[in-house]
Amino acid sequence: ALGPALDKATGTLLYNTAARLRDPKHLGFLVGYIARREILTDLQLTAALEYVRSHPLEPLDAADFERACGVGVCVTPEQIEEAVEAVIGEHRAELLAERYHFNMGLLMGEARSRLKWADGKTIKNEVDLQVLHLLGPKTEADLEKKPKAAKARPAPAEKQKAAVVENGEVGMETRSLLEQLRGEALKFHKPGENYKTEGYVVTPNTMALLKQHLAVTGGQVRTRFPPEPNGILHIGHAKAINFNFGYAKANGGVCFLRYDDTNPEKEEEKYFTAIREMVEWLGYQPYAVTHASDYFDQLYTWALELIRRGQAYVCHQKVEEIKGHNPPPSPWRDRPVEESLLLFEDMRKGKFGEGEATLRMKLVMEDGKMDPVAYRVKFTPHHRTGDKWCIYPTYDYTHCLCDSIEHITHSLCTKEFQARRSSYFWLCNALDVYCPVQWEYGRLNLLYTVVSKRKIIRLVETGAVRDWDDPRLFTLTALRRRGFPPEAINNFCARVGVTVAQATMEPHLLEACAREVLNEQAPRAMAVLEPLKVTITNFPAPKALEVLVPNFPADESRGFHKVPFQPTVYIEETDFREEADKGYKRLAPGQPVGLRHAGYIIAVQNVIKDASGHVIELEVTCTKSDVAEKPKAFIHWVSEPLACEVRLYERLFLHKNPEDPLEVPGGFLSDLNPDSLRVVRNALVDSSVLSARPFDKFQFERLGYFSVDPDSGEGKMVFNRTVTLKEDPGKA
Repeated sequence: ALGPALDKATGTLLYNTAARLRDPKHLGFLVGYIARREILTDLQLTAALEYVRSHPLEPLDAADFERACGVGVCVTPEQIEEAVEAVIGEHRAELLAERYHFNMGLLMGEARSRLKWADGKTIKNEVDLQVLHLLGPKTEADLEKKPKAAKARPAPAEKQKAAVVENGEVGMETRSLLEQLRGEALKFHKPGENYKTEGYVVTPNTMALLKQHLAVTGGQVRTRFPPEPNGILHIGHAKAINFNFGYAKANGGVCFLRYDDTNPEKEEEKYFTAIREMVEWLGYQPYAVTHASDYFDQLYTWALELIRRGQAYVCHQKVEEIKGHNPPPSPWRDRPVEESLLLFEDMRKGKFGEGEATLRMKLVMEDGKMDPVAYRVKFTPHHRTGDKWCIYPTYDYTHCLCDSIEHITHSLCTKEFQARRSSYFWLCNALDVYCPVQWEYGRLNLLYTVVSKRKIIRLVETGAVRDWDDPRLFTLTALRRRGFPPEAINNFCARVGVTVAQATMEPHLLEACAREVLNEQAPRAMAVLEPLKVTITNFPAPKALEVLVPNFPADESRGFHKVPFQPTVYIEETDFREEADKGYKRLAPGQPVGLRHAGYIIAVQNVIKDASGHVIELEVTCTKSDVAEKPKAFIHWVSEPLACEVRLYERLFLHKNPEDPLEVPGGFLSDLNPDSLRVVRNALVDSSVLSARPFDKFQFERLGYFSVDPDSGEGKMVFNRTVTLKEDPGKA
């Protein structure tokens, strides 16, 4: 005990030690140094705490510790004076020019870097003294506030910058790519400093394994995106792709695409292809494409080693018996090692039927689940290894070991895997292999949709949607087909951010991101969904004219396209009324309108109707807009158009949470929106889109953003409406 001799500075150091020390086993060690007045400053204490955190193994090397913490180092007033003098000498010219507006913190920082263990207050006093000696007392000019430099605002076009797709790099820089990594990611460890993560288990071999790991990686960040190849990626996966690839990119690292292909019954080649295609479509290039099955031999060897170490056993309990929260413990848990080795070999040779034997690991997980299964019997050929194996490893066994083999630094996964974190650390340590760190983040969900494979298959089977890429779904292939640009999806993920909490978002937020990108990317064209024929009776030329239409009216430097203009044009049926109500500004008898881009204004001369009284044609006269009175409105039109089909989409479900039995008691299939798709079979579009290919995007003026559907053929183009030009206030 220090008793009454305890001064305030020592007491503060002791309090800070107790508050900041994570592992109490070193508390006595540090208290001794403080009590003996060998650690005297907060600077030394910070160095001491960092040292014990970086050296988790006992015993600590006292001499090395003292060197790292400045124990016994005495900094004299003369040394401080000399150091400050030297720093001021280097900045003399700027000091004389800027006087007291100069950043004095810079002088103190440089002086401290020369004398690491000097007292900060003493350095500040010396800086103040020498600056006063050089500059003299402050004048009135010195007391005036320095004007703030105006921040340069980027031009709107700089908000999005295209970037070259390199190894593991995103194809479009978004302003918020790094912002999305500011939340949880700031707490992440540096490569090789895994042991600084809370809950990380340090063994006698940890530091040596980390040293080997750094030799392999060179200190580079390594992440992985590990999808199961048994379904199509959806909007939630887009967040995982952005986080894994984005975090690696933000830190100059690399990201693997690793297929978790351990369940041969559910895997199909089309899923492998579609997954890689979507990763690349979002703008990312994997550092390497790997498969869990690449490591089946190594995983099997490690399973034998786990049995030899007494950490795994062959069990014959049925699947039903070990399911649920409190299954009975296995009667085979303590069977002899040799017996388990023989039985595991029999499992590999196919001597047990499916469900007759499993290999289980001896551990209790966070959620209370006991002895998770490592291997099970499946007589299903694997798409890559054929009939070589009839036993396949589980996720709990495979995932952390594949991460270890690939020297992953940050194993990023969604929150539901938090219960598996202890088994992750346990298994790597049980086998004495490099142990990465698992970090969890919240899932991204969208309202008004379902994303589970099982439910999407039901939607396809019942004919509610056509396939996985039906534009009403939120799979990535569906979003691409509907016309969502990949940059919009990446921007959406960045705005959602990376949080531990699950994020459930409204689809209109994703649509807003799409509008932002498409406004910059989609050239303008004109299309008419419900055509009404208009004949210009006084057409000003003997043959068709050509009208120049800007691709982007806000920036004509981005080029023009030509559209024909002749005596017959087509306008939207809704742009004409026989009687103009108050507030109606478009075409009506006695109320002319302008034709966008044409330079002409038309006025109704004659309304032609069919036998049932439906308007089928208008006869109009035209006047050049520079001599006529300015009309109340300008409308879009087409002339010599192409016939096309247009598909207009609304939400697939009527309720926000179609899977919630409280909201939708009849189940999600009872919640389908009957108006989720409207097909306009006889729309017309201007001929400028003739050479467009599937997935090309346009803004049809006044109608919305549209994308060419792969169903388009020689005879007829098909367009999907991606989003309307403005958000529907009823949806927000």
